[in-house]
Formats: sequence, structure tokens, C-alpha cells
Amino acid sequence: MTAATASTSKQRQAGRLPAEVTSFVGRRHEVAEVKRLLCASRAVTLTGPGGVGKTRLALRVAVDLARDFRGGVWFVELAGVESPDMLAQIVAEALEIRDYSASAPIDVLVQHLRDKQALVVLDNCEHLVYECAALAETLLRAAPALRVLATSREPLGFAGEQTLPVPTLELPGSDHLPAESLARFDAVRLFTERARAVLPSFEVTEENRDVVARICRRLDGLPLAIELATVRLRALSVQQLLDRLDDRFRLLTAGSRAVLPRQRTLRALIDWSYALCSEQEQLMWARVSVFAGGLDLDGAEAVCAGDGIAREDVLDLVSGLVDKSILLREEHGSRVRYRLLEIIRQYGVEKLAERGQVEMVQGRHRDYYKQMAAQAREQLFGPGQVAWFTRLRLEHANLHTVLEHCFAHPDEAVTGLTMASDLLFHWITGYYLGEGRQWLDRGLAACTRPDESRARALWSNGWLAVIQADLPAATAMLAESKAIGERLGLDSVLAYVALYNGMVAMFEGDTESAIAFYEEALERHRATGDPVGTASALIRLSLAYSFRGDSETAISLGDECLAVADAHGEGWHKAYMMMALGVDVWRQGDLRRATELETHSLRFNRTVDDPLGVGVNLEVLAWIAATEGRHERTARLLGILDTVWQAIGAPLSGYGHLAHYHDECVALTRKTLGSSGFEAAFEEGARLSYDEALAYALQGDEHVDEAITRNGFAARDRAQPRSGAGAPAPLTRREMEIARLVAKGMTSKEIAADLVISQRTVESHIEHILSKLGFHSRTQIAVWVGEQVRTVEEDGGQ
Repeated sequence: MTAATASTSKQRQAGRLPAEVTSFVGRRHEVAEVKRLLCASRAVTLTGPGGVGKTRLALRVAVDLARDFRGGVWFVELAGVESPDMLAQIVAEALEIRDYSASAPIDVLVQHLRDKQALVVLDNCEHLVYECAALAETLLRAAPALRVLATSREPLGFAGEQTLPVPTLELPGSDHLPAESLARFDAVRLFTERARAVLPSFEVTEENRDVVARICRRLDGLPLAIELATVRLRALSVQQLLDRLDDRFRLLTAGSRAVLPRQRTLRALIDWSYALCSEQEQLMWARVSVFAGGLDLDGAEAVCAGDGIAREDVLDLVSGLVDKSILLREEHGSRVRYRLLEIIRQYGVEKLAERGQVEMVQGRHRDYYKQMAAQAREQLFGPGQVAWFTRLRLEHANLHTVLEHCFAHPDEAVTGLTMASDLLFHWITGYYLGEGRQWLDRGLAACTRPDESRARALWSNGWLAVIQADLPAATAMLAESKAIGERLGLDSVLAYVALYNGMVAMFEGDTESAIAFYEEALERHRATGDPVGTASALIRLSLAYSFRGDSETAISLGDECLAVADAHGEGWHKAYMMMALGVDVWRQGDLRRATELETHSLRFNRTVDDPLGVGVNLEVLAWIAATEGRHERTARLLGILDTVWQAIGAPLSGYGHLAHYHDECVALTRKTLGSSGFEAAFEEGARLSYDEALAYALQGDEHVDEAITRNGFAARDRAQPRSGAGAPAPLTRREMEIARLVAKGMTSKEIAADLVISQRTVESHIEHILSKLGFHSRTQIAVWVGEQVRTVEEDGGQ
């Protein structure tokens, strides 16, 4: 097993590959060649100028090969990474590795990938050529089954690298080819398809064929150039488009008939796109270029409005840039976001500099995300909690960029330190704990004045160090924070220092000292009116009293915490308190109530994708199963847990005092099942994907579905639905259950919520159902289910 596995992605066929906003056209030869090179070599770099389609080609290959890499196919966007020191951390985050240890990011990556059959796509490496080469070489040397596919304007230049210059799209060599013959040229196919997106009735005809061919040749077959040019067909005919292209290029070359270098061809198209924008659209284009990884309408209004752009005009300007294919529109749940292709963003950065507005707009960008971080911290304890966690993850690239900017400018370092502290729960609940520690370390090194901001950053970083089991660093930071807090009379600082000192004491086995620290923290948090600190102290104090055997006090404290959480409409701390109560209720022997508490907690922790909370929930469910004498289930849960704790890198991180319960559970289960029986069941659990594992933990043995069966143990109550002919239908019990819900008209999202499984799992089941029954639509499934019901009724309910 590895020391750091992406728990949310175990055994997925693909990682988080970006969605293709437009269809992929042509490139069959190039796709085949990249696949061939990846079979022959473990590292391939696609090279070529901007706009030639390196990223799209890499993505298409990644999608096609997804099923061939059991360890996942992962896409890492590097365009926004400015600091080489952050490279390994950014790659680890892209691979969704949650590591709660204090290990260096490169070591975490090595351990994670060591036994993985995975493909990692490193996109836009040209500004980090040396660093990307060193990283790729290190990972490939440590992980024999790893493949790396990179895109860069130049080779990375390390041993074993194969390079493939990405050509422009195939062009017709001459005019007067029949219209149907032009369709075999990729450049013409792309032009036609993108033209149809603008004019649905567009066709290459005998009348316009020569003009289309000339346009594609004029654009050198550059995919991005073709995409930008076809947008003009909203207002121009193809002949007018060609005429204006000739005008643009004649102006650019001052009448030279020499063939334009491809970089200049694309530049001419981007210049033309810019020229065809209104003055305000040009200004908007320049200003949105400060965003990294995308933006939403709120961000556009806050950062881009003013000094030439009225706030009420921002929506229309954004819509205009979307229509012109400058901004790409993407949906993320209920939020719409926009992003710029990197070459378009860089053009905007140039134009912003020409206007002399870089400092002004970057300042607005900084202030917007500084305010967002502060607002998230203020609203953390309330009904909007999950929405805030989700939003901060979507904005992570912008948060990263702002922090990088702050720490690169000494006069803004305090802003960066404050912001890094405000984002404490973002670091903990996402994939970013290691990055959060780095930002806080960097800020503390830059901001040495013993004031409140440093004191708060010290206890924040101290908590991250406790989670990473880096107790010496945690103790030192908490001591300094306490000294500042005492000198300045900062009760809130002293309350948090006491809370985390209690965690250190509990980790070291000193329960009495921990209780004293927790009680001090609780008293101070109550006095300052801090519900977050109050709830945290109640959770830890309840656990400590439970550990000491004082169940009455533990439950009383737990009830108080639940009341505080309910009063504020808060869910995350409530979930942890339910987890803590579940431990004590289990110790008292009320297994049914303990199971209810842990499963409710687990469902919430799953919603916010909190692996630490999920891990502790699974621990207690395993202990409950062992107490019930369900030893095979216990062993499977222990197998699942082994994967979760390996993912985090620190078993029971922050809850080490519970480790003896785990050890006792393992010993009892192994003794009961015998070594071979234990190992077999343990491996069955370890082989489950994350979604399958949580479904098993939440639903129990009676709801084992086909996916779990496929991973190692037989379902005990497989359904035998009857077909119209009276023979057993080819569906499993879970598939039949989902088919019935489809027949009720429920969406995949509604089915997922009803069955407590992921929407992706539901859609996978529906695909299997369609395939098995030879159907093509949900309507056919509904009709088939109705036939099954009628058949059963005709058979007398048998």
C-alpha cells in the first residue's frame, strides 16, 4: 500500500479531466502517434506554438486511455503556477492527494505514485521547463508503471523523454477540389463544425469551397485561429471573412508576400478579435486576465467595474466576450464560471500593461479575494457552510495567485498572512493542508512583528502541525502565540492556544492536562462569544471525558455542542460531535444509537468530502460491527480504513488517543476469523473504490450491489427479477432498484440522494442497464419495468 493515496479517487479509471467545451475534430494520426509513443516510452512531450492544439490533443489521448490506467488519468494545469517551489504541491493537489503528514510534497507524490499505473498530464510547462523536467524524472524513476504526458512550447529535456511536435491541421493543397473532398482535411472539418455553431445551416458547397480552403490556408491550419475566425461569420460571409483576413495580414507584413510565421498568424487573429471588440469589451478582456483558473460574474463585477466600465454593464460585456469566443462559459453546479485560454489571457495581460492598469486591477483582485476569505471565515459556522467550502475550492487558483502576489511584495505580506489564516478551514477540508502550512510558514517568516495577526497565524499553523502530527513545531508555535496573546490581552488567541494545547496533551496521552486545557478554552470561547471555538472545545472535551470513562459528562457536553450547532444552522462541527457521541454511546453498549450517530455524521462528512471525518466515522462503525459479532463486515471496514488512513498519511490524525480501540478491534477480528479469513475480507474492503466503500459502510451487507460484488465478495441476496418470458432478467438487485426509480421519473441526482450513492455511480448503473437490456433511453427502461410488474401480477405475485 502507498503512504498517500487519493481517497476520493481510488481505482477510478480517470481523474479530474477538464470537460471539453467544444467537440474534438480530426487529429486521428496524431492521437494514434501519441498513444504509440506512450507505449514505447514513459514520457512524451507535445511541443509547438501557442494555439496549435497541444492541450486538446493531450486531453483527447487522456480520455481515450482512461480505462488503461487503473491508477487514474490526471490533468495538471500549470499556467498559473508562478513559484517553482509550489510545483510539487500543485501536482499533489491536482492528483487529489490528501496527505496529513508533514512530508515534503515531492515525497508525498513519490509514495502515492510508486505502485500506481497512472497517467499524469502536465499542461503548459514552458515557463517551468527545468522544474517540470526534474519533477517528471524523479517520479518516473520512483514509479515504474507511471506515464507522463506533457505539453510545452519546447522540450523539457530529460532522459527518456520522447517529443512530438504537434503539426497544424491538415490543409488542402490547392483550390478547385470538389466540396465533398474538402471534408477529409481536418482544417476544413474544424472550420465547418465551428461555422455551424454560429450558422447552423452552414455547408461547404461548390460555390464557397475555394474560399473556405483559402481561409484555412491563410490561417495556417492553426486550430485556435480557425476558432477565432469562424466567430466572425455571425456578421460576415465567408468571402468577406477572407477579404478581411487578407487586409489584416497585409497590414501586419507591410505588403510582403512571404508566408507568415504561425505565431504571427495567430497574433494577427487575436489582434483582429481584439479590434472587433468595443472599447469597453477590450477593457473587460484586459481586466479579466488577472484572474487565474476562471471567474464568476460576482468576481467580474467586483474587479473589473469602475474607471470606464459601469457595474451594470459587466454582464453584457461578459456575454459579448463569450459570444466572441474570448471567454469560455462553464457550469459548476448552480454557478456559471468563465475562463480564458492561456494564450488569450496572456494577450489580455499585455493589453492591461499597455493601459498602465496592472497594479490597479491586481489590487482589486487582491482585495476581492481577501474579502472573500474573511467573509468565509465569518460565515463558516452557519447554514452556508457547505456552499462556502465548494466556492473556495472553485476559487482556489485565484486564492493561490493572490497569496503569491502578497508574499512577493513585502509591503503586502501582512495581508497575505491574514488571508492565509482566514482560509484555515479551506486548507483542512480540501486537498490543501500542506499548501496551507506552506503559506503560513512563508507569512510568519516575512511578518515577524509580535501583533495579533502573527498570533492568530501561529495558532492556525499550530493546528495544521497538530493534524500533521508535527508536535514539536506545533508546541513551539502555540507557545509563541500564547506569549503574544498574554502580552496584548488577546482572549480569543489564548482560547485557541488552550484548545490546541489540549490536542497536543491528548495526543501525548496526558488526559488530565488535556481536560484542563479544553476547559480553559471552553470558558474563554464562551466569554468571547465565539461559536466555532465553543463547539470545537465541546467536541474535544466530550471526547476526553468519554476516554476517561465519564459518560454522563461527555454526553452532557455533547448535547450542549449539538444545541450550539443547531442554533446556528451549522453542520460540520455537528457531524464531528455526533461522531464523538457515537464513540461514547458505543462504549455504553447502545449499538443501534451509536450506528445512527455515526452514519448521520458520515453522510455529512461525505458531502463536504472530509477524509479525516470519514475515517473516524468508519473506525467507529468497524468497532460497532466487531461488538455485534459481524466479523467479516468488520474486516472489510478495516480494509477500507487502511486505504483511507494511507491516503491521509497519518492514521486517526488528531484523534490518536482512540488508536487502542482500533488495535483491539483488529486483534479480536483476526482471532475470530483466523489469519487467512481476516486477510481475505480485509483485501475485499481495501479493493473497493471510495464511493463503493462508503455505500457499503452506510447501507450494510443487505445492500451489497454489483460493484461491490465485482470487487471481491458475493452478494447474499441477489435479485432475480423476471423477464416477460419468465426467465431471470440480467439485472442485479441494485440495478433493478435503480430501474424502478427511473420508471418513477426520478433524475440521476434524485436517485443518488435517495440511495445515498454518488450521481456518477447512478449513471454508471443506468449505462449497464441500457447495455444489458439493449435499450437506448430511460423511457424504454420505464416500459420494461412496467412489463415486469405486470408479469409478476399475472404469475400471482411469485
